[in-house]
Amino acid sequence: MARLQLAQARMAGTSDQLPGKTPLVEILGVGVRFRGGRGREDLQSLAYRIFRRSDRSREIWALKNIDLRISVGEIVGVIGRNGAGKTTLCRVLAGLLRPDCGIISRHCEVSALLALGTGFNAELSGEENVYLNGMMLGYSKKQLDRMLPEITDFSDLGLFIKEPLKRYSSGMRARLGFSIASMLDAEVLVIDETLSVGDLGFQQRAGEKMQRLVNKARSVVVVTHQLDFVEEYCTRSVWLENGAVKSEGTPTDTVAQYRASLPKRTPVQISFTDTRRQLKPRTVISAERLGVRFRVQQSAVARNEPTADGNGGGTFSEHALWALREVNFALQQGEILGVIGRNGAGKTTLCRALTGIIKPDAGRLLVSGRITALLTVGAGFNAQLSGKDNILLGGMMLGMRKRQLRELYPQIVEFAELGDAIDRPVKTFSAGMRTRLGFSILANLNPEVFIIDEALGAGDASFQEKASARLQELIAEADAVIVVTHDMQFVERVCTRALWLDAGRVRADGKPEEVLGAYRQAVQAV
Repeated sequence: MARLQLAQARMAGTSDQLPGKTPLVEILGVGVRFRGGRGREDLQSLAYRIFRRSDRSREIWALKNIDLRISVGEIVGVIGRNGAGKTTLCRVLAGLLRPDCGIISRHCEVSALLALGTGFNAELSGEENVYLNGMMLGYSKKQLDRMLPEITDFSDLGLFIKEPLKRYSSGMRARLGFSIASMLDAEVLVIDETLSVGDLGFQQRAGEKMQRLVNKARSVVVVTHQLDFVEEYCTRSVWLENGAVKSEGTPTDTVAQYRASLPKRTPVQISFTDTRRQLKPRTVISAERLGVRFRVQQSAVARNEPTADGNGGGTFSEHALWALREVNFALQQGEILGVIGRNGAGKTTLCRALTGIIKPDAGRLLVSGRITALLTVGAGFNAQLSGKDNILLGGMMLGMRKRQLRELYPQIVEFAELGDAIDRPVKTFSAGMRTRLGFSILANLNPEVFIIDEALGAGDASFQEKASARLQELIAEADAVIVVTHDMQFVERVCTRALWLDAGRVRADGKPEEVLGAYRQAVQAV
């Protein structure tokens, strides 16, 4: 009780420190504790613990003595390494997680976009999910009818708004989720790592949208690893490290301090020419006039065609939507191919076609060698089990023997660098922590062809460097690597070749610096 009274007194003493700034959310001395191997709130976690006879009592503090104040008209950028406590802080701000100590005062409604596709139904279309999410948040159908055109326009998904979400890439889900969340009436919008998988155009639109929200006296809290975004669009930045506030201030100063703290890794030097010569160059993947088609129901109104009744509102026809069309490329042994393009350009569809998840509707696709793919952050993880348990589960799902996994186990845990969080249930992990774990498992499997689809975007700067080095090492062991990413610097630094997809077609294919230059010019021209 004395501690609570002291915290309340400190809160009262800080309420007038920022003249003219109205506090919307205030937290003081907040701490969140997890117990190793346990979930905090649901029956399923308890059942797993009892079944496995696990009763680890070690405490892990995800947040420690956090003081933070969100005022009217701010865009607060929260930065830090994976596992620093950023996602936990977002859950506390949104009221989804109750702190174990400290106090929190909300003087307004807080809306949160905490994970890609949270609350989405994969079998429903994007448009149907707008209504589903909106109604779950308390909006009427009439209100959502008025909001739908603006949400659809901002998401810029085109005809894909009529497609089931199971066909969306992570970036497309991010577009839809942000478009819905940014239209809500909450005075504080909390966004967790969504921008990491957005393309260059989406990040620019999202930043401009945030600035418009601030002009309407609303505030935004955004967690992101895009440090340039924080410097350009945020008004204040908070750096979290090991669950505590390491620094807080102007974005320029805070980002500079954070960058200076990142470990300096020695780049791995791989001679790709020598590698190709040793491996006797051969074609690993060949795509000839590759096409993938989806069918959507389109109304006469959407086609701008009148109907028999004159109003065009009642008839629907099946429309062919080509996610990939006339795609031609050949991947040679020893190459690291970076696939770039806007959300919805066909990148994820290409990855799914290469792995056999989707059967092409046109053309020919030849793949030589066993493909291992990381297509979704945390795909195949059991949210109730710990990170360590999911290493065994994920590995066995990929066809590895238990004995082999046990030999690689220490190496995978070390590579993931999740610290004590490795003992927590995966449901408490942020997208970045799931990325670390998923990549760490796959990167130790020595695949013949390695495909990564937008999974590295949620990783922090230190992890990006580590992943870059590992990908280069894999070239000496694997036949080829394909990386789908919106990180242009990653493509320039690591990839030997770049492929730019636009509206399902190959727009450019060649040297990374040349392809990226053309892509950046196209984005800026829009």
